[in-house]
Amino acid sequence: MWKWLHPYAKPEKTYKLCSTLLPWFAVTSLLCLILGSVWGLAFAPSDYQQGDSFRIIYIHVPAAALSMGVYLSMAIAAFIGLVWQLKLSDMAAAAMAPIGAVFTFIALLTGAVWGKPMWGAWWVWDARLTSELILLFLYLGVIALYSAFDDQKTAARAAGILAIVGVINLPIIHYSVEWWNTLHQGATITKFDKPSIAPEMLWPLLINMLGFGTFFTTVTLIRFRNEILQREGHRPWVRDLVRKNG
Repeated sequence: MWKWLHPYAKPEKTYKLCSTLLPWFAVTSLLCLILGSVWGLAFAPSDYQQGDSFRIIYIHVPAAALSMGVYLSMAIAAFIGLVWQLKLSDMAAAAMAPIGAVFTFIALLTGAVWGKPMWGAWWVWDARLTSELILLFLYLGVIALYSAFDDQKTAARAAGILAIVGVINLPIIHYSVEWWNTLHQGATITKFDKPSIAPEMLWPLLINMLGFGTFFTTVTLIRFRNEILQREGHRPWVRDLVRKNG
């Protein structure tokens, strides 16, 4: 059933696949981000309580969602690398870690900007905010471990273990508003049975979330290709590629 995946265990084959997919994700990301951002920031109606300050949702929510989604993807890649000893999985996890850290930082920064007019403070030790901050520290720890060892296998093993252990923080982030009495608002776009956001506000948000997701994929493909070239630099196909493009 999974035999069609076997050829992509070869770095050369995977590099070519990334090169093929890259322009498609890049164009999709650009179109979605332009459409979603312009629609949400300029044409969506103002919120009846928050006014125009709610528009930061079109940056904050996608970044926050991706901060958790990227971490889960990174942990899965690290798990595959640890269990099945696939070096490409380790490369993928290493490629995703800095991107996820940036999304987490954006989520925290935009959350602080949004929280100031709503709560009267840039930061409160709210359960959602605190667990999101811990997520940023987990990302930084994984990145540090990838750079802490000269041996790439040892680095991947240490970083992978931390990434897998850190998954326990994801349900805490997601359910924190339900488990504890927090200032952070509850679910909005996931309540399909009774949505908490008007359709004319929801659609640009969904488009922007797709844009953020495809942007993440685009940057990951670029970083993943670079990881392959860096670690496989001694291979003949890499030398031929460099010679051809040089």
